Amino acid sequence: MSNGNNDDNIEIIGVDPRLMTAKTDEDSDSDDQSLTDLVEQPAKVMRIGTMIKQLLEEVRAAPLDDASRNRLREIHATSIRELEDGLAPELREELDRLTLPFSENTPSDAELRIAQAQLVGWLEGLFHGIQTALFAQQMAARAQLEQMRQGALPPGIRGGHGPGQSGTGQYL
Repeated sequence: MSNGNNDDNIEIIGVDPRLMTAKTDEDSDSDDQSLTDLVEQPAKVMRIGTMIKQLLEEVRAAPLDDASRNRLREIHATSIRELEDGLAPELREELDRLTLPFSENTPSDAELRIAQAQLVGWLEGLFHGIQTALFAQQMAARAQLEQMRQGALPPGIRGGHGPGQSGTGQYL
C-alpha cells in the first residue's frame, strides 16, 4: 500500500555535499567537517533559535515604542553573540557576514523585523541543513549495513525475500 510519498526521487539542492558525507574510521583524519560537527552546542543554538522566532512573532503583532525598539536591538545583538558561542568558526564567520549591526539611532519597527526575520531564516536554513546531513548519514549507514550483510552471507545465497525469490529450501 502506498502512502503517497516517493522517497526514490529525493533531490537535495543547495547543500554542500562535503558537509553531508557520513564519517567512517577511514575519514576521521579528514579536514572536512560535517554540518552536525559545526554546531558545537546544538541545545543552546536550538534554544536561542526558538526564542528569536518567538520574538519575531511578537514584534510582528505589536507596535513598538522607542524603548522597546532599543531593547530589541540589544536582544538581537546579544542573541547573535550567544549563537556564535555555540557555532564552529566557519559558521560564525558566515553569520558575521550576513548580520549587519544597527546604526546608533533607534531602529525602526521595519528594521527590527527585517533583522529578526533574516536571523530566523538563517537559523532555519542551518536546522534544515543539519536534518539533511543526518538523513544522508542515516542513508549511508543503512547502505553500508546492507553491504556488510550481503558480504556476510555464503556465496550463492541472497538475503531478503524480494520479488522473484522463492522461500523454498531446507528448513534448517
